[in-house]
Amino acid sequence: MIFADTGIPGAYILEPKRIEDERGFFARLLCRNEMSALKLNSEMAQSNIGFSARRGTLRGLHYQERPYEEVKILRCTRGSIYDVVVDLRPESKTWKKWFGMELNEDNRKMLYVPPGCAQGYLTLDDNVEIYYNTSHFYQPAYAKGIRFDDPEFGIIWPIAISIISGQDRQWPDYSSRMRS
Repeated sequence: MIFADTGIPGAYILEPKRIEDERGFFARLLCRNEMSALKLNSEMAQSNIGFSARRGTLRGLHYQERPYEEVKILRCTRGSIYDVVVDLRPESKTWKKWFGMELNEDNRKMLYVPPGCAQGYLTLDDNVEIYYNTSHFYQPAYAKGIRFDDPEFGIIWPIAISIISGQDRQWPDYSSRMRS
C-alpha cells in the first residue's frame, strides 16, 4: 500500500500498490502490518456501502463522539465523489482545517479518516457507490455532524449541491456547538 499525507495529522490517502501481469492486477486494500507501522488502526468493526443516484448529492459531514469516535476508510467503487475530512480536534495543529480530494472507480484510492475528524462527500456522477469500513459500530446517540457550508471551515465544493438531507442541512454552526 502507498500512504500519502493529507496535511491533516492521522488522515491519509491510501493507494493500492498494484502487482500487474497479463491477467490484470492484484493489490491489498488493508494491511495490519503496514498500517501499524504508521500507528493507524486497522481493526474494523463494520463495513458499509452507500449509493446515490444523482450527481450533486451531498452526504455529511458526519462523525461520532466519544467514546465511539471512529476511524473510517472510504473508497468509491462506482462513479466519482469529492470526499472531505475536517479536523475537529481542538488540540490538533490543523484544528478546523479541511482536506478534500476526488475518489473514483478508476484511481481506486481510499481515504483514511482518523478519530476526531468529520467526513462527508459530494457525488460528481450519477449512480455512485461507495464502500467504507468503520472501527466502531454505528451508535445513533453519538452520531453528530457539521454543516457542509459552515463558514468556520470554508469548504469549497467543486460542483453545486443539488440534493442534501434535512438533517445534514440543519446541523448547528460549529462555533455555537463549541460554546455550549
